[in-house]
Amino acid sequence: MQKISIDALARQQLAAASTASSGRAADTVYGGHEKVLRQTVIGMVKGTVLAEHENPGDATVFVVSGRVRLIVGEDSWQARTGDLLIVPDARHSLEAEEDAAILLTVAKRP
Repeated sequence: MQKISIDALARQQLAAASTASSGRAADTVYGGHEKVLRQTVIGMVKGTVLAEHENPGDATVFVVSGRVRLIVGEDSWQARTGDLLIVPDARHSLEAEEDAAILLTVAKRP
């Protein structure tokens, strides 16, 4: 059994993002390339965008703090602290509308 404070990790990643040239920082807290399930905490400073990309499988974005916008084509959804976005199976991007930390959960397709 392992216990991880997502709130503490989110604060760490947001602090790291604030000094990173990319404006973001991430730490995988569970899984990885060898597992089906992967959970990653990502800190993003306001205005940072995760460029349009495909889903490797089912995915959700839980907003630990701040506000983000998920963009799929002409559609977009805003989420703030405590919201869960179910990522559609389509090319998408994610923008931090204010400093934000998210928990990205991905279950890769076999």
